[in-house]
Parts: sequence; structure tokens; C-alpha cells
Amino acid sequence: MKYDGRAPQEDLATGERPTRNRVARSILDHGPSTVADLAGRLGLTQAAVRRHLDALLSDNVVEAREQRVYGARTRGRPAKVFALTDCGRDAFDQSYDKLAADALRFIAESGGDEAVIAFARARMAATGEAYRAAVEAAEPQGRTEALAKALSADGYAATARSAPGPQQGEQLCQHHCPVAHVAEQFPQLCEAETEFFSSLLGTHVQRLATLAHGDGVCTTYVPRSGHAPPPQTNHSASASTAGRNPA
Repeated sequence: MKYDGRAPQEDLATGERPTRNRVARSILDHGPSTVADLAGRLGLTQAAVRRHLDALLSDNVVEAREQRVYGARTRGRPAKVFALTDCGRDAFDQSYDKLAADALRFIAESGGDEAVIAFARARMAATGEAYRAAVEAAEPQGRTEALAKALSADGYAATARSAPGPQQGEQLCQHHCPVAHVAEQFPQLCEAETEFFSSLLGTHVQRLATLAHGDGVCTTYVPRSGHAPPPQTNHSASASTAGRNPA
């Protein structure tokens, strides 16, 4: 079943499938979400959202997980959030993952790790001209938001927001990645993208989480001018160095 926000004709009579698709699409666009988040965005009751989530859980389109907390934890258990599974993401994206992974594996075997890195950088340079134009046309304080809009136009469902807590910067969040499955085997794709973002925005950015690593969203920290990025965690350190010997 392809969850593209539209219902097949045979489902129109019940009205259930279109709403269920909207729930899945909202999670794709906004990342892992609570029942309350979904109810507010979609104008549904929380009971209705839970009913649709139960069906999506049964179909292996979404999974429940503990909400990730940045900064100091508050009292009580973290809220439960619902995120798309790999199966759910595949329903939105008809990609050629196996072909791409096979091609990159051939490049790695023929030219080694440096050849994969060179390919990843060349890919970003070739596909990133629209991003560069959008960023350069924006005011300095609006460049992260401009990049997010350009990424969304390419299907990355990206958003920009202020970083939580005392961090002096922004978070660029990509809630969808068409090459996430390939990047699990070849994280050089993520590394080249991070380098490209840094070049576009004119500052050292830091990748905090990636869909390829199993996180619910790709998150990149963009410091404001004059502020250093937050200390690197074990997760982000491993994300930037893992996969030097692709499978």
C-alpha cells in the first residue's frame, strides 16, 4: 500500500484510508509525533488518531518509541511518539535502493573509500545548485530556513527551528531522505551532505542525528555567527566516522 496522502478508489466509501494516509503523511512531514501533536495538526480527536495509529501499527507503517529529550530531563516518563518504519517510508518513496547500493559497492571495490567520497561530493555539487541559489538569495538570518524550503521541494520534508536549551543556533531537520537505506551502508553520502551544508551556510555545522543511523529525523545543528557548536556526542562522532569500509 502506498501512503501518498490519496486513497485508492475502493477505499473511498469508508473514508478511513484517506485519513489514515494523512496521519502517516503528517508523521513523514513533521517527524516522530505524539497523539496530541497529530490531533492538533489534523483537526482530529485524540481517540480518532489512536484508532488510525493502531491500524498503521498493525500494518507496520509506524512504530511507537520513547520521545527523545534534548537537554535536561523533566520529571515523569517521556511521552510516547510514533515514527514511520522503513516499510512506511518505502510507501512514500519508490526508489532504486538496491541498484544504487550495488553501484556504490562497485565503486568502493574498484576505487576504494576515496572513490565513494569523491562520488558523494560530486553528487551533492551536481544536485545542490538550486539549494545554493535559494540560500544566496536569502538574508543571512533566513538562510537555514531557505535551505529547508529548498530541501522540502526535493522531497526531504525539511524544517528549520531554534535549537533547544542554551544552544545559540538552529536545527535543520530532514524528516525524510530518499537515499536513507543506501546511506546505512555508505554514510559517506551523509558526510558529503553535511560538508555541503557547511559550505552553503558559511559556518561549521554538526550532524546530530540521521535517519540512516536509525534516528527519527536527520538533525543538523547550525550555530549562529560567533557561537561554537555543542560538544560532539558519541553518536555524532560515530556518525561522522562510521562506515569507512562499506559492506
